[in-house]
Amino acid sequence: MATHSAYDPLLQQTVEHARAYLAGLATASVGTTVTLEQLRARLDRPLPATPHAPSEVIRQLVKDVDGGLIGSAGGRFFAWVIGGTVPAALAADWLTSTWDQNAGMYAVAPAAAVVEEVCGRWLLELLGLPTTASFALVTGCQMAHVTCLAAARNAVLARKGWDVEQRGLCGAPRIRVVTGDQRHGTIERALRLLGLGRDCIVDIPVDHDGQLRAAALENVLARDPDAPTIVLLQAGDLNTGSFDPYPEVIPVARRLGAWVHVDGAFGLWTAVSPEHRRFTTGVEGADSWATDGHKWLNVPYDCGYAFVADREAHSRSMAHHANYLTHSDVARDQVDWNPEYSRRARGFATYAAIASLGREGIANLVSQCCRHARDIVTGAGHLPGVEVLHVPHINQGLLRFRDPKPNATEPDHDRRTEEVTAKIVASGEAMFACTTWRGQRCMRVSVCGWQTDAAAIGRAVNAIEAAIRAPN
Repeated sequence: MATHSAYDPLLQQTVEHARAYLAGLATASVGTTVTLEQLRARLDRPLPATPHAPSEVIRQLVKDVDGGLIGSAGGRFFAWVIGGTVPAALAADWLTSTWDQNAGMYAVAPAAAVVEEVCGRWLLELLGLPTTASFALVTGCQMAHVTCLAAARNAVLARKGWDVEQRGLCGAPRIRVVTGDQRHGTIERALRLLGLGRDCIVDIPVDHDGQLRAAALENVLARDPDAPTIVLLQAGDLNTGSFDPYPEVIPVARRLGAWVHVDGAFGLWTAVSPEHRRFTTGVEGADSWATDGHKWLNVPYDCGYAFVADREAHSRSMAHHANYLTHSDVARDQVDWNPEYSRRARGFATYAAIASLGREGIANLVSQCCRHARDIVTGAGHLPGVEVLHVPHINQGLLRFRDPKPNATEPDHDRRTEEVTAKIVASGEAMFACTTWRGQRCMRVSVCGWQTDAAAIGRAVNAIEAAIRAPN
């Protein structure tokens, strides 16, 4: 039998590799410095026929991936809504792998189950959601949507006398999902996974501020008042960070019998910040909510949260009992609330992050990211040839780089935006990515990492200026 001595040298070596990587984030290129072909040449070896020393495997792995890792854990990554990992969460995640608990049920991993119970309570309190709501810790906001919408599917069909968990969807009343036309793609994927299909979606054009208006929603819902309906609202549009006006639209949806689900992948966290809490006013009146931990809470990847006000609908859509399992009558069995059976004990990292930051620390993290996003956009906005399309009201902004040649067309400005963004990424000083907003290509500014500071912002603005001035 292997003893702890089999682990000691290897884990010490691994700690040194990890420390070296973290220490280098401040100076290393944020983007990759090797090509796809180089990575394949390094990693795509023949299947090993014999055992190899673990220490050599790890040493070679670290060497082979060098230059192929994105510096999203550091403070100069602004391409997508990706946070880093706060120290306590990283340490807890290491222990999660060490403890190797199957966090599917209390009987299999008691401490993991209780930690999740506490995380659920803490999260509901932090986000200002009903304390009686059920919850699930899942892999990310994609699966949080699946979990919440499975509960919604159960509830809206049960109102029509249809048990979808028993009878399936064949012959069931057709569900419609009504949403603003700027919804995130994870919603569509969730609906496909749940067997509802793309055709169930009814898109409503949002207004100039990116919001779904109550009158437009009521007009659509009233066309077929008897249809089982789910209304999807936004808490933080991926391009502009826009929030739907919950005090106006949620009462309309509820009056007309719809289930209200909120996509709050990152925006729901503004509820923790006194400075930004106003954006989530009234969101607690919805029926379900989805968000990520690996975004603004800055825990490692593989962490999303689903919350459902109707605990019975949530349980009916997920719970599973079998005579070979040891079910608890007094503790919470996680398998009854999430789509996974065997699963990683992701609650430990969440617990450690919240315990180390506290409400005040999380609020400061949210506010600081929002401030830094504004500083990048406004700082770059003073540079020649930069058009500010959206100044962040939370942590998402949009910039466009205009082609300086006379009579430049919109496609010319699109190409210029792509070229400047590529030059910034190639510099290694900062990482941004392009998006299309209202038919225009633009560079999205997204700040979500706890390590972003004034120095990182200054380097980013300088990198933007250098890319603008660089010859084509």
